[in-house]
Amino acid sequence: MLTLSSGCFVEERAALLDIRSSLIRAHSPIALDSWGKDGDDCCSWERVKCNNTTQRVSHLDLSSVYFTMDVDDRWYLNFTVFSAFHELQYLDLSYNYQCSLSSEGFVGLAKLRYLNLSDTMWEVGFPEFIGEIVSLEVLTLSGNRMTGGLPDAAVKNLRNLRILNMSWSNFNGSLPESLFSLPHLKILDLSINNFGGHIPISSSSGPILFEVLDLSYNNLSGNLPVTAFESLQNLREMYLSSNQFIGNIPTFLFSLPHIEQLNLSTNYFEGPFPINPSSDLSLSLKSLRFSQNNLSGRLAFVWLGNLTKLEEIDLSGNAKLVIDVNIPGWTPPFQLKQLLLCGCDLDKNIISRPEFLGTQRHLKVLDLSNNNLSGSMPNWLFTKEATLQDLNLRNNSPTGSLDPIWHTQSSLSHIDIHMNHVTGELPANLSSMFPVLYDLDFSINDLFGHIPTSMCEISSIGYLDLSNNKLSGEVPACVFTNYPELSVLKVSNNKLGGPIFGGMNNLSNIYELRLDGNKFKGTLPHDLAGKLVRVIDLHDNQLSGELNVSFWNMSYLRVLNLAGNRITGKIDQHICGFTEIHLLDLSRNNLTGSVPNSCFIVLNFLNLTGNSLSGDISFPLFNTSSLIALDIRHNQFMGNVNWVGYLENIRLLSLGGNKFEGQITPNLCRLMYLRIIDLSHNKLSGSLPACIGNISFKGDTNDQFFQPANEITWVSDDYTTSYELMYFTFATKGNFYTYGRSFFVSMSGIDLSANMLDGEIPWELGNLNHVKSLNLSYNLFVGPIPTTFGSLKDIESLDLSHNKLSGPIPWQLTQLSSLGVFSVAYNNLSGCIPNSGQLGSFSMDSYVANTDLHNIVL
Repeated sequence: MLTLSSGCFVEERAALLDIRSSLIRAHSPIALDSWGKDGDDCCSWERVKCNNTTQRVSHLDLSSVYFTMDVDDRWYLNFTVFSAFHELQYLDLSYNYQCSLSSEGFVGLAKLRYLNLSDTMWEVGFPEFIGEIVSLEVLTLSGNRMTGGLPDAAVKNLRNLRILNMSWSNFNGSLPESLFSLPHLKILDLSINNFGGHIPISSSSGPILFEVLDLSYNNLSGNLPVTAFESLQNLREMYLSSNQFIGNIPTFLFSLPHIEQLNLSTNYFEGPFPINPSSDLSLSLKSLRFSQNNLSGRLAFVWLGNLTKLEEIDLSGNAKLVIDVNIPGWTPPFQLKQLLLCGCDLDKNIISRPEFLGTQRHLKVLDLSNNNLSGSMPNWLFTKEATLQDLNLRNNSPTGSLDPIWHTQSSLSHIDIHMNHVTGELPANLSSMFPVLYDLDFSINDLFGHIPTSMCEISSIGYLDLSNNKLSGEVPACVFTNYPELSVLKVSNNKLGGPIFGGMNNLSNIYELRLDGNKFKGTLPHDLAGKLVRVIDLHDNQLSGELNVSFWNMSYLRVLNLAGNRITGKIDQHICGFTEIHLLDLSRNNLTGSVPNSCFIVLNFLNLTGNSLSGDISFPLFNTSSLIALDIRHNQFMGNVNWVGYLENIRLLSLGGNKFEGQITPNLCRLMYLRIIDLSHNKLSGSLPACIGNISFKGDTNDQFFQPANEITWVSDDYTTSYELMYFTFATKGNFYTYGRSFFVSMSGIDLSANMLDGEIPWELGNLNHVKSLNLSYNLFVGPIPTTFGSLKDIESLDLSHNKLSGPIPWQLTQLSSLGVFSVAYNNLSGCIPNSGQLGSFSMDSYVANTDLHNIVL
């Protein structure tokens, strides 16, 4: 093959131009303008390097030349184009999204040593042609959508590999034993896949030169292969976190001569922590991470006394592990950068006696949360020399105040003292104390006084939670307007008042706004939040006025809770702009008029109770199959209830206190997920459909909506955020009860009281053995009490009073061992009152006004 006068091989120049043409066809923003100029040597083109002797292309960097967000666009690249590069040693195609690669053409690349195909979203199995490139030394396939297992035959051929990175993919199956027999492999990263089974290292694998082994975030299981692991004498870093390993942690891991990083977090390891006073620890150790296991025994930090390079300790989540930190007279030789001891059996004096922490002058991350630590708030941590970036003391028991700190903490960006007993006022100089705070959580404490205006000078704040304290006064207007990075603002359940200032549409990053449980007054500003907001919770304030039309223009909103205010006017048709709404609670306001026709696609929870809403909803107004809970009690709705049959996923259906009429439709019996039905205080008539007895009313803890008890969850760039279903009320045992988190598990019931239902009570209702409350009172039922009611094994409250029932009280009711409230008063019952079981414990009020009913005469 002749070269051009400039020294570039014609076939290689042509191949490069083919690559450029394919990028142009794919509308790549990377033009590669230097490619193809007449007379230019392709060895001088950007991203191309040639062998100085042969002038053949040896290095080709095509990383990050293509990116698209359009799922229909992609860069089609046939690997046959690379067959022209006979001396290619280095090929980088990483970070090209989306790229469709055809695998032919690689076989001829006999000198290829470096191949990077990471982050191309390649949706194939392991490319078996790679097994034929025996010259490969570095292979990176991370960040793809590759599936299936690793073929043993292909892996076995790659005997020159030094680095293999297949992380962040979807590989599965067992690990081939040949992986651990590659004679030159030093770095193996298979993290974040779905590999299962055990680690197939055996004593027959031969010498293993691994320096880095990362198998974290897989489904690997079993005990660690103790004998074989002892041969890992070159190992510097071992990451086995987030798997399913069991058994004891081998002690020799701490003695490997070059080991620096050990991360075995989030597994099922148990037994004593494998360090004791006589342990022979490698002096190279820098990081010990064993969090979220079931380790026990004792660890005294003095036993780590020889580890002069130690920088990180994470033992969080080992509740049975006793950790002694403060050792009198001992000065540790190491300076930790990270110390995480969340949820351990920790020395309770760690914050009140600074013998140990006072020596750690380079700490950046300190997590002592969930330890029930006592003493005063450790303000002594905030010294002039402190380097803390992240401080987490949540869920402990320190008392005292957060005193003014005169040494600026210029590095501290995260501080969390949630759920403690910190009292006093927020320091007036908060902004000078913590000038670069991003995440501040002081919730669930005993703080009082005003929110200082100086807080608004911390422009970096992205997460601010002051909820569940005793703060009072008006919120400074700047809190609503001065935080360009704010994602979450929570000041719930305080004593704050005054107006809610507008202007939050300038906060493009706001995700959550929770101002509930306060005394805010006035109208809601139309520019309350930006378009990216996910949660607005303002329930139980004193807000008034009508909702501005522009208020509904928040298309990403998932949760809107305005319950318990004084909002007036109608529900505007523009509410249909909430295309992503999951929870909508407008209950306990002064809303009037009708409800717009159904326009919600993903709505799960709707609560409109306690307004003056009206209108005929005989058509499927709430025709959305996604509804889980519908509460429209205490309004003036009318029409029939035939439309309820469309609510195929409904768990709670509360229509009480309206003007519904007509018969109870048999369509109700289609609702097989029902847990609560309240049709009380309406004008329903006719007989009760017997098929109601076919509804199980049984809560299923595997139900997708029990997560853990009805939380709406999503992920933002910085936070995994959830919004718990607030509460619903249901009348049972003669009282209204409010159910929150565990509502759908803890309660099941039927309330049809105060209607005009007639006919006999269907015996099929005796099949409802999971119902806890059944109220048929204040109707016109006739005939006997079904003997099948003796099968209502979970029943706690049974009210059949104020009907026209006749005949005796069935003795089968004495079998109802959970019955706590019972009434058959004001009927036409006769015979003897059973005095055994629970029926013998009720007063005569339960039986009053039944002329022919009497006690058994002894």
